[in-house]
Amino acid sequence: MKLLVTFLLAAGFALPAGDPPGFYQWKGADLKAIATTLAPKLPASQYTGESYGKAETYSFTANLRRVSGGAEIHKKWTDVFVIQSGEATLIVGGTIPGAKESRPGEFNGPAVADGVEKKLGPGDIIAIPAGTPHQIKVEPGKEIAMLVIKIATPETPAAK
Repeated sequence: MKLLVTFLLAAGFALPAGDPPGFYQWKGADLKAIATTLAPKLPASQYTGESYGKAETYSFTANLRRVSGGAEIHKKWTDVFVIQSGEATLIVGGTIPGAKESRPGEFNGPAVADGVEKKLGPGDIIAIPAGTPHQIKVEPGKEIAMLVIKIATPETPAAK
């Protein structure tokens, strides 16, 4: 009997535990399906996003865009774009004339001036450091689907 109890206890400890808090995994098929999953949810604005998970220092959002976006700067967040399908042009760097703070540390404006154009397509991964102006432009009749990862920039004594 002791042997059976010992075996059952050992087996119980060997069972896999649930995922740790903040752990996320998406299969390639999940990411490839962003456009088809979000298309039925696309509002008249032709842009939508759906949270795929978040924690205090990072977040994941699936985005589908059929229109150009405004210019933005995030003072404390680095953006990472994982392009799944479609195409667009990213304007990065430069300035945002007339930018206004939309919420603490977030600034928006109509366009990026004097930035660099980068063509985006499936498989591209883009990292935009915190404090860098950026804007996505989508040509009429086109769309872009991507996973957007926002990562908090750690504060350092030099940055305070």
